[in-house]
Amino acid sequence: MQAILDYIEQNRQRFVDELVEWVKIPSVSAQSARKADCGRAAQYVESQLNSIGFETRLCPTAGNPVVLGKHHKAPGKPTVLIYGHYDVQPEDPVDLWQTPPFDPQVRDGNLYARGATDNKGQCFAHIKAVEALIQSNGELPVNITFLIEGEEEIHSANLYDFILKNKDELKCDVGVISDSSQFGPGMPAVTYGLRGIVGEEIRVTGPKQDLHSGVYGGAVANPCNVIADIISKLKDQAGRVAIPGFYDDVLELEPWEREAFAKLPFDAKAFNDSIGVPEASGEQGYNVYEQRWARPTLDVNGIFGGYQGEGSKTIVPSWAGAKITMRMVPNQDPEKIHQQFVDYVKSIAPPSVQVTFKDGGGCGAVMVPRDARFMDQAIEAVKRGFGAEPVFIREGGSIPIVLTLSEELGVHVLLLGFGLPDDNMHGPNEKFSLDDFIKGIKTSAWLLHLCGEAK
Repeated sequence: MQAILDYIEQNRQRFVDELVEWVKIPSVSAQSARKADCGRAAQYVESQLNSIGFETRLCPTAGNPVVLGKHHKAPGKPTVLIYGHYDVQPEDPVDLWQTPPFDPQVRDGNLYARGATDNKGQCFAHIKAVEALIQSNGELPVNITFLIEGEEEIHSANLYDFILKNKDELKCDVGVISDSSQFGPGMPAVTYGLRGIVGEEIRVTGPKQDLHSGVYGGAVANPCNVIADIISKLKDQAGRVAIPGFYDDVLELEPWEREAFAKLPFDAKAFNDSIGVPEASGEQGYNVYEQRWARPTLDVNGIFGGYQGEGSKTIVPSWAGAKITMRMVPNQDPEKIHQQFVDYVKSIAPPSVQVTFKDGGGCGAVMVPRDARFMDQAIEAVKRGFGAEPVFIREGGSIPIVLTLSEELGVHVLLLGFGLPDDNMHGPNEKFSLDDFIKGIKTSAWLLHLCGEAK
C-alpha cells in the first residue's frame, strides 16, 4: 500500500486540477437549459474512467445519461459497486456567493464551487483511488463497477428503472456511497442510518376567483387563513406530529445509540450561532442529534397564495397552498404515512373550502447493520485514511438510491462521507476541504485493498 499512498501524494495537485475542471461544468439537472452541460459532465467522468482502463458507456435514459464503468479483472474477488452523481443543485442565490459558483476557487485549503462536495468531489475521490491502485499495482484487488448518474438532485427520476433493467450487470457484493459528511473536523464517521422522506403539496380552494375583501370578507372562507389553520394543527406544542398513527411504526432508538449520541461533543451556542437562531427547537425528550438523525419530522417547506406584489391588494384570495415534507425513520412506510396525512388534513379542513393533494413521492429509511459484510473493512479504511477512529452516526437526510440498491441488488451499502457538516451542500459558498479530498482518496484505496483481502 505504501506505493499507492505515495502515488496519491505525488499526484495531489493534478487530482485537484482535474476535479476543478469537472466542477466548472454547470451540470444543474433541475434546469432544462443546462441539459447539454449535464451531458458534458457525464462525458468528463466517462473519459476519466476510460483513461484508467475501464470499460465504459454512456447509458441514455429519459433524462440525463448514466455513466457505467466496469473493471472486472479479479476473478474470485468481491465486486464493489461505487455510486455517485454528476448533477448539482442550482446555484441561486448567486449574490450570496463570495466567488462565482462555477468558477472554482481555492481559499484557506478549501475548494469553493457548486458541486465541490455534493457530489463531484466525493465521487472523484473514489475514481482517483482506483487510478492510484491501477497505476501502482497494474491491477485492482477487487472487481469494480461505477454507477454515476445525473439526476440525483431531481429525485433520481430515471435511475430506478435503469437499475431494474440492468440488475444482472450491476450485480455486486457491496455498495459504496460517499454523499454525506464526517461528524466534524478531525472526527471521521461511518454512517449507518438515513431517514426516509414523504413529500406533499396541499392546495386549498375557496371562491372561484379573488374577491374584494371589503365586499365579501367575513362571508366566505379565506384560503390563506384556512391553510394557516391546517398547518398550525399538524404539530403540537411539544414538537410532535399530530397526525393520528404517525408514530405507530417508529423504530425507537436503542439504549446504546442514545448513549453513543450523548457522548458526541455538542456546543449549543456554536450550533445556534452557526444557523443564526436564538435557540434550537424540536421534539421534547430528545437531544439535537436524536432529533436530526433518528426521529420523524414534519416541516413546511413553503406557503403560497394571495397577493405577493408591492403594496397592498385587498382581496380574499381564491386559493392558497403549502409544500410539506416528512422525514421518516426505520419501519415507517411512505405510502402509509402519505395516506395518514391526507386523511388527517381532510378531517380538519372546513367544509367551506376544497382541499386537493399532490403526492411528492418518497422513500423509506435505511439502516446498515453493524455486522454488515465489509463494515469492518470500512471502519479500518476510514481509520487509516483519516488517521482517526471513526464515530458511528446517522444522517437526517435521505439518499433514495441506498434503499434501491439494498432492495433490488440484495446488498448492504457502506456510507462513507468525506465532507464536513459546514460544507454548505445546496447553499451558497459550497466547499470541500482539499485535505479531506486526499484523505478520501486514501480511504477509498484502503477500502478496496482490505475488501480484496477479506475472506
